[in-house]
Amino acid sequence: MAFEQASIRVEKEREFAELKSAIEQVFAAGRVEKYLKKLDSRNIRVRDLDLVLASNAIDDVADARPGTARSLYQALTVSDQAQMREFYLSKIEEVEPALRAKFSKLYQYY
Repeated sequence: MAFEQASIRVEKEREFAELKSAIEQVFAAGRVEKYLKKLDSRNIRVRDLDLVLASNAIDDVADARPGTARSLYQALTVSDQAQMREFYLSKIEEVEPALRAKFSKLYQYY
């Protein structure tokens, strides 16, 4: 029997979709290196979503107004935030191994 994740309904669909779209843009092939460089220059670990949002790194790379990603995330309910965090963490794991090696410092836990 395979693991099947329970589906939880998104309550704030518009905000969730906008933030998800921005994160997808950041992890697009042409932009992900720019995003990782931005995090590296600010000394932010890639898994620290709270710090990433506070630094406006997603907004900078997705060409959005500063504070947009953070305000969208804060507008979400707790369960929506948890789903968004899970989505973000899954995207950082999809980064190609060569880039992950290049920015290995960002991927470290300590």
